Amino acid sequence: MDALTGLLEGPRARGAFMIRTCFDPPWSVRIEDRAPLTVMLLVRGDAWIVPDRGERLRLRPGDLAIARGPAPYTCADDPGTAPQALILPGGACHHPDGRPLNGVMDLGVRTWGGRPDGETVMLIGTYRMRGEIGGRLLDALPPLLSLTADDRHGPLTPLTPLLTAEIMRDEPGQEVVLDRLLDLLVIAALRAWFARPEAAPPAWYEAQGDPVVGPVLRLLQGDPAHPWTVAALAAKAGVSRAALARRFTERVGEPPMTYLTGWRLALAADRLRATDDTIGAIARHVGYGSAFALSTAFKREYGASPQEWRTRAAQRG
Repeated sequence: MDALTGLLEGPRARGAFMIRTCFDPPWSVRIEDRAPLTVMLLVRGDAWIVPDRGERLRLRPGDLAIARGPAPYTCADDPGTAPQALILPGGACHHPDGRPLNGVMDLGVRTWGGRPDGETVMLIGTYRMRGEIGGRLLDALPPLLSLTADDRHGPLTPLTPLLTAEIMRDEPGQEVVLDRLLDLLVIAALRAWFARPEAAPPAWYEAQGDPVVGPVLRLLQGDPAHPWTVAALAAKAGVSRAALARRFTERVGEPPMTYLTGWRLALAADRLRATDDTIGAIARHVGYGSAFALSTAFKREYGASPQEWRTRAAQRG
């Protein structure tokens, strides 16, 4: 298991918010849904994404943007167009003054906007909860990134017409189909993004190409519950303990056991949010011998016990 796979292999999109938006200029929508990650794929027309802070992005047909929440932003035909609608947490839609839209912009199955054949068509997929996508991955991304159609040549190209067709279907199992399509789109987009020289991918991502560190990362990601030691990992990698510790720290930025602890606790945090498993069951799943051992390490890392963290996560939705 490589590092990117490991970060996306756990909790994935579940009932993701997927919609096809259709507008004629002038149009503008203010996004304040606090979603951890939103993917926007422009099918037709032109669009701007204007964050409250940072550089604005212009999208043309075939371009894709990823916004990392919870910071708000505006999508519009022109940066100067005043918002006509406001999107709040849970997908609630309101007028800019706070009055509910009451479905007046609904255009059919997962279609929303002015008219179905609008000049601008954009496909949008939103992960509703942070736990659905790895925190270490989110932290590695800029608040807003974009890929042009040229950047996305290859595995992403067939996804546009497929997602366009599937997003408007209303058949048994359709929600699961769309969730998996969104996961696939995100993985392909992030691979393309991290391949760009200006992307500055995180150390753990680049380290997977190292002939010594890469296999060790895959072992830690693939079987975090195993009682790994530096000696065991070094034997697997065919190097000495000192050589592995030095090389891993140089490539990843932290020692192997520190990385493993962080990965185990991140997995535990995601399972606390996404499942009803007991603390003991989660502890065993991620490599701790008891609920007490997990709780001690978890509180040291997150500043709260697993149960406190689970309760807060549930309250945040």
